Amino acid sequence: MAKAIMLQGTGSDVGKTVLVAGLCRAAKKRGLNVRPFKPQNMSNNAAVADIPGDNNKSGGEIGRAQWLQAIACGVAPSVHMNPVLLKPQTDVGAQVIVQGKVFGEARARDYQVLKAGLMDAVLDSWGKVGEGADLVIVEGAGSPAEINLRSRDIANMGFATRADVPVVLVGDIDRGGVIASVAGTHLILPEEDRRMIVGYLINKFRGDVSLFDDGIKAIEKFTGWRCFGVVPWLKAAARLPSEDSVVLERLASGEARALKVAVPMLGRIANFDDLDPLKAEPQVEVVFVPPGKSLPADAGLVVIPGSKSTIGDLLKFRENGWDRDLAAHRKRGGHVVGICGGYQMLGRMVRDPDGIEGSVTEAEGLGLLDIETVMEPEKTVRNVSARSVPFDLPLEGYEIHLGRTTGPDTMRPTAIIDGVADGAISTDGKVSGTYMHGLFGADAFRGKFLESLGIKGAGIDYRAEVERALDDVAAELESHLDCDAIFGLAR
Repeated sequence: MAKAIMLQGTGSDVGKTVLVAGLCRAAKKRGLNVRPFKPQNMSNNAAVADIPGDNNKSGGEIGRAQWLQAIACGVAPSVHMNPVLLKPQTDVGAQVIVQGKVFGEARARDYQVLKAGLMDAVLDSWGKVGEGADLVIVEGAGSPAEINLRSRDIANMGFATRADVPVVLVGDIDRGGVIASVAGTHLILPEEDRRMIVGYLINKFRGDVSLFDDGIKAIEKFTGWRCFGVVPWLKAAARLPSEDSVVLERLASGEARALKVAVPMLGRIANFDDLDPLKAEPQVEVVFVPPGKSLPADAGLVVIPGSKSTIGDLLKFRENGWDRDLAAHRKRGGHVVGICGGYQMLGRMVRDPDGIEGSVTEAEGLGLLDIETVMEPEKTVRNVSARSVPFDLPLEGYEIHLGRTTGPDTMRPTAIIDGVADGAISTDGKVSGTYMHGLFGADAFRGKFLESLGIKGAGIDYRAEVERALDDVAAELESHLDCDAIFGLAR
């Protein structure tokens, strides 16, 4: 079995995902065969990964973060890197994905009972991820200080103690109270869990790091734990795909650029990293529009992203008045692209006769495409190679969706996937939709698409930008952390 080390946070959103990705890249640069692992993740930003031993063309779902971490390791993503994925559908319930496949649905309270039985799947995947590896870097979820959930925990100390993986605790100084959060975690953890922690690090520090020297002394006095370093605010992290939609609440519009792209922040927004390649273009400004705000009138393009609850988000779309904003955008000659759930919303009607998404079984669409969608129980999950019909250029992406879409506008497809038409385009060519995530990831296509909107010279090498950002994060961690000590404590 490979050696392993685990990062757990004093709370959610302390930056564990980027730290694990950076440490994975740092380990790879040292010549180590390294793998990422996260026992349980909660995110609607999913990726399609290989299912080892499965000979059909379908794949399984994992968190987008583990997909990024696999890239940092230089290996193909596997469903075993994230054996349990929760995809929120309502405020109190989520779809449960186990080893890449839909396991069922559960309300939050029911899941607390269900998850104890998932430890076997977690440990099975753990054994598979470690095969042939020198090092596995594990990411926790939430915080080990949630001792009210400890008895059935599979994500933090429940896993660490079962798998005997030493833990580095991550504190986020940007949110304040970091000394109390680290010392408080030490205070309330039971001894069995506390002894798994080999030290801590401080993340997201702004300014002169030496100003926290007395803070390190204070934490040592309270806990006896060693500090592996203080990590500054990592600017390169902004060039990496974001995992969790919580970050959208903090996004602000940047400086005005040649093209403004408006993206409504759906309540169950999914795979919003589809927009990252557009954000990386120097001439493009991507604005995520929160509920209660109007879609900007000066946007040249509106992108309706994926959704984990198409009908629910469609109803909220209207409540926000975005349907009126979108109609006005169309009258001004603006362009619209819908991806997956956003594509379904653009049609005349969305039907869910089996109540797969909830109690509301149909909703009138936005009517910008002459199509209708019927939700069906079988889920499509696969990586795809395709070709853009309007631009006759190659595309790479993936599908994760329920539903079958038909109608006259599908006779003008957006792409051809494995010889089959996908998506639809309006008669004037200004509204289009597709089931394929990653549409904008193809550099040549993105360049031509933006050129059709009046933006010349676009089409940067987006994947190379991600690789450079991972290298930059790894270099920063090597400068500010005792990576030798962290890797040396793996067992």
